Amino acid sequence: MIETPWIDQFPGLSRLEAPIKATLMERSAIMDLPRGTVLFGPGKSPENMLFLLDGSVRVQQTSESGREIVLYRIHAGESCVLTTACLLAYDDYSAEGIAETDIRAAAIPRSVFDDLVAGSAPFRNFVFEAFSKRITDLFLMIDEVAFQRIDVRLAQKLRELVGEAETIKTTHQQLSVELGTAREVISRQLQEFQRRGWIMQSRGVITVKDGAALSKLAQERG
Repeated sequence: MIETPWIDQFPGLSRLEAPIKATLMERSAIMDLPRGTVLFGPGKSPENMLFLLDGSVRVQQTSESGREIVLYRIHAGESCVLTTACLLAYDDYSAEGIAETDIRAAAIPRSVFDDLVAGSAPFRNFVFEAFSKRITDLFLMIDEVAFQRIDVRLAQKLRELVGEAETIKTTHQQLSVELGTAREVISRQLQEFQRRGWIMQSRGVITVKDGAALSKLAQERG
């Protein structure tokens, strides 16, 4: 059985000229890392451009007060915008990336990334298209954190997490990190949802009792 080249998971890369694709395949290293691995963190400089082939990576930032917020997630077929920004600016990371699952990734050395950005317009376009899309997503997240009510955002997150199921395995602390607020704020809001009969809580588990009510709240703005 012939293994499919990893670059075929990235439409922008699979359309590159044959010599560029050959360089990427020859100079890349495949990494298999277990869940919980810290891929990068504040104060460290990137040595590789990572293209995620399987699994999920959570990128989060911690404030001086110790509050955490999830900035975005990287899924299979995506690259990391923060790594791209640090590579382009020759800067250190300001956030950390943590493997949420076992992951597989293709690592491109910084020197190869620099050469391709400088010498290949199609590769450069791929990098900046992915970069601009993620930056737009980050601005949307900032807008939500700054201007949207926490009860609406929490209802949206619960509906996202529960999907077609009835229960969510999560903690108040994990939800506070996802939404960029204090754990106490999440606890109070969940208690209010429970008082209304929308959810039931037990240790590490939230059971959705009235998904329609949560969906209605999740659609509100302001």
